[in-house]
Amino acid sequence: MSTETRQTFDTRIDLDASARRKLVELLNARLADTFDLYSQLKQAHWNVKGSDFIQLHELYDEIAEEVLEHADEIAERATTLGGLALGTARMAAAASTLDEYPLDAVAGPDTVDAIADRLAAYGAAVRSATDEALELNDQDTADLFIEVSRGIDKRLWFVEAHLQA
Repeated sequence: MSTETRQTFDTRIDLDASARRKLVELLNARLADTFDLYSQLKQAHWNVKGSDFIQLHELYDEIAEEVLEHADEIAERATTLGGLALGTARMAAAASTLDEYPLDAVAGPDTVDAIADRLAAYGAAVRSATDEALELNDQDTADLFIEVSRGIDKRLWFVEAHLQA
C-alpha cells in the first residue's frame, strides 16, 4: 500500500479508523475503474463507425457523462471518510482492473461488445464493493455503490439491446 492511501484526516464520522482506511482503499480502487471506464467510453465515442454511428456515438457520450458523475461521488466519499482520493489519469491507469479497450474495435457491433464487456465487469466490481462496504459496517458507502450499480446495469441494458434482435 502506498503512503498516499494510508493518509487519513480527522473526522467525526463514527466509523472505526481502521475501517475507514479500508473503505478509502476500496473507494479508490473503484475510482480507478470508474475513470478507466470513462476513458474507454470516450474512446468508443470518438472512434465508432458504421450505420449506427450517431446512435452509438451519442449513447457512449451519455454513459460517459453519467460515469464521470459516479467518479465524483466515489472520490468525495473517500475524502468524506478522511481519506485522500487518488484520481489522476496515471493513478487510474495503474490501478484499474478493467481490460484495456481494443483499438481495433471501431465498427459499431465491435464497440458494443467491448463496451458491454467493460460495463459488465465494472458492475460486478461495484457489487463486490457493496458487499465489502457492508462487511465494514458502512451502509452509506454501500448505498453509494448500490446507486452506481443500478445505473451501470441500466446502461448495460441500453448497450446490450444493440446486440439483441
